Amino acid sequence: MRVEEGTTLVVTGGRGALGSALAMVAGEEGWVVHALGRGELDVRDEGMVERVIGGMERLDLLVCAAGMRRDGLVAGMSGEAFAEVLEVNLRGAFLSARAAAAVMVRAGRGHIVFVGSHSAVSGPVGQSAYAAAKAGLAGMTRALAEELGGLGIRVNCVLPGWMETAFTAGVGDWVREAAREASVLRRVNEPEEVARGILGLHGMPGVSGQVMALDGRPLRVF
Repeated sequence: MRVEEGTTLVVTGGRGALGSALAMVAGEEGWVVHALGRGELDVRDEGMVERVIGGMERLDLLVCAAGMRRDGLVAGMSGEAFAEVLEVNLRGAFLSARAAAAVMVRAGRGHIVFVGSHSAVSGPVGQSAYAAAKAGLAGMTRALAEELGGLGIRVNCVLPGWMETAFTAGVGDWVREAAREASVLRRVNEPEEVARGILGLHGMPGVSGQVMALDGRPLRVF
């Protein structure tokens, strides 16, 4: 669906598979796209986030797709490793959303989408840090939706499901197959499919404060 001229999308983690797919699909629909990789935006750097995102003249949709994992059993995980995962996945999303909200408030409209994970629901062994960070995004989604709704800003969280990407390449084959078998469709997602789902969600102006699974696994929590 074509959008009006000047409609602007910012994607953090924009060089990853999902960010790249979003940039491609949104570009086809006429969006002005800023797909920001770590070189353009380090979401851990508060000042940089304020300058880059907060400095936008227009911002209709922010997709927080920057993320990282440090998988490991809790007995062998350092506090520093745990904190690093939360810093990128949760604090980085907060800083990005805060900067974007300031731009959106001035316009009286906008939409923030956090990219969550089924790990927040299922809590896989070895992903205590990642699961905690992604569960935090779900809670932040609800809180910010309440806080910003009266100002015309929507906030949602999507769970993209398993995608064959560099991000998931280091995860065991059994995890991939478990995700496939858990889907009622017995399949996993492609990044472009998830990108179209996010843009489709943006086109639903009455939806906010939701945590939505974009695959075929029944969502039993949230």
